[in-house]
Amino acid sequence: MSKADIRRLDKEIQRTQKKLEAVQNGEWWPLTSRERLSMSRAMASGARSVYRDRSTKGAENRMDSIGSSVERRLNAELTALHGERQRLITEAARARAQKKSSGWF
Repeated sequence: MSKADIRRLDKEIQRTQKKLEAVQNGEWWPLTSRERLSMSRAMASGARSVYRDRSTKGAENRMDSIGSSVERRLNAELTALHGERQRLITEAARARAQKKSSGWF
C-alpha cells in the first residue's frame, strides 16, 4: 500500500477525532440527520414540559442518551480507522520485507 493511503486514513482519523471532541462539547454539527431529529424532538419535549410546569428529566435523559450513542458511534469509527491504518502499515512492511529478502532492491 502507498503512503498516500495511510495519509488519507490519518486525515480521516483526525476528522473523526474532531467530530468526537465536538460532540463531547455539546455541538450538533457532527450528528447525522436522524440523530439531529431525535435531539430536536427531545428538546421540544423538554420545552413542552417546562411550559406545562413539569419536570424535564425525561427529555434530559433522552438527550444524554442520544449524545452517548453518538459518542459510541464515533468511537467505533475511530477504532475501525485505526485498525485499517494498522493493517495497511503491516501490509506495507511485509511487502518491503519480502522485496528485501528476494534480492530485488
